[in-house]
Parts: sequence; C-alpha cells; structure tokens
Amino acid sequence: MAKQPKRAQKWTGDVTVAHPIEEAVKLVKANANAKFDETIEMAINLGVDPRHADQQVRGVVSLPSGTGRDVRVAVIAKDAKADEAKAAGADIVGAEDLVERIQGGFMDFDRVIATPDMMALVGRLGKVLGPRGLMPNPRVGTVTPNVGQAVKDAKGGAIEFRVEKAGIVHAGVGKASFTEAQLLANVRAMIDALNKAKPSGAKGTYIKKISLSSTMGPGIRIDAGALGA
Repeated sequence: MAKQPKRAQKWTGDVTVAHPIEEAVKLVKANANAKFDETIEMAINLGVDPRHADQQVRGVVSLPSGTGRDVRVAVIAKDAKADEAKAAGADIVGAEDLVERIQGGFMDFDRVIATPDMMALVGRLGKVLGPRGLMPNPRVGTVTPNVGQAVKDAKGGAIEFRVEKAGIVHAGVGKASFTEAQLLANVRAMIDALNKAKPSGAKGTYIKKISLSSTMGPGIRIDAGALGA
C-alpha cells in the first residue's frame, strides 16, 4: 500500500459519513494545510437530468463573505454605459474592439457582462465563451442595462452556478483563510440559492449529496437531509 503524503497524514475527520454543516466546515478548514491559501469548493449532486429543458439548474448567488479572489470583469458596452462600467471597477471595457480581441484569443477575464444593445455583437462569441461558461445571459444578470451594479456584484462576491451533465454543481465558496463563520455563511447562501433555483421538472430528492473540500484536502460530506434539502 502506497504511503500517504505527510499532508494527508494530518487530515482529521471521517470522510465516509455525512457531517452536520458546521462540523463539515470546521473539518475542511482544519484539513487545509497546504502552503498556500486553498480554495474551498462545494460539489452538490442534484436529483435532476440536465438533458431535459425543465430540469436545468442555473443561477447566480452573492456570497455574503465574498470569494476571496480578485474577479476580472470584462464589459461589452459603449458610450455612457461603458463609462458606468469603468467607474464601477470593470477591468476591461469595450464594444466591437473587445469582441474582436476575444475572437482573436484574448481571455484574460473571469466574467463577461454586456448591455442588451450589444447582444448582436456578443452573439458572435458563443462558440468561444459558451464552452467556458462565460457567455452573458440575462437569467444570471450578465446581460443588463445596469452594468455598474453588475460589475460591483461580480467584484463583491457574486458567482454563477450551472448544473453539469452528470447533475452536479461545482462552486468555489471561499478560501481556507476565511473564518468558520464566513465559510458557513457562504455555504448556506449557496444551498439556499440552489433551492430557489429548483426546476419544475425535478422529482424526488432534489439535493442528494453535498461535499465540501479544500484544493488539496479530502472531501467532507455534509448531511443534506438535516438541511431539509
């Protein structure tokens, strides 16, 4: 049997059982012992089949404690709306010129926001941004006339989530350097957002399993049943 790395030898907690949410947060934070500030991630297994249109799960949630990372925001807008985006702290702002840069391979951003009047241009980027989950969408607030607020939300801790083909949602909910209270607030916000995004076609148990982990740490299961999920 292969010898565990020293980091793994320090891990605590039983990974085979589901823990109360507070205990899971405590264990994940305690097991984040890498030499860098690890990202805390959630993996939620949903009782949906994303192949059906009425079982799609997608949305946006504002994490009360933020994400712990600098989100680079690109805004496709012009004139007064471009100025509004810049004033709100957008990292890259442009119209036709920015669309051309993205078509040419420029991808130095984490979120793309666009005004409704720019969607004819943005539509050209579907094959580039779509597979990366970056395509602006009015359902998650990234196509909006209120670009200033959208930029502030993105910078302040708003994240998008979307169910994958296997019925799983992955989301980063903070950093190991966060306090337990900060992480707990973010985890609860994510679960609440998923419940609100429950599609009409979902049958039976909606939130089946929840796992919380740090970048280099083990997955710790949260007792979804105790959450009333």
